[in-house]
Amino acid sequence: MPNIALELGKQSASFGVKSAYGEQQDVDGVRLIPVALTWTGFGGGSDESGNGGGGGGGYAIPLGAYIRRGDDLRFEPNIVALLAVAIPFVFIAGRALSRVIRVLKK
Repeated sequence: MPNIALELGKQSASFGVKSAYGEQQDVDGVRLIPVALTWTGFGGGSDESGNGGGGGGGYAIPLGAYIRRGDDLRFEPNIVALLAVAIPFVFIAGRALSRVIRVLKK
């Protein structure tokens, strides 16, 4: 039986920043390159008898797109995804900050 951890390592070599950019699309003379935040995780193991297993998963959040019109290049964010990420982040950061301030007051 092949080593599962090595196989997962070989397959995940193409993940990372490269997978965060989509293929360029041309729409009415405008070039679009979609951008996403991605992360992945893998694990595997086996016992002394040679029984093994593994698994993995990934997640992607569409951040927006680079848009090129002529010589103009700009990034346009995906507002829905930005809010979906920002609202929980601001909530957690606010709670953590309030607890730090409460501890410092004592």
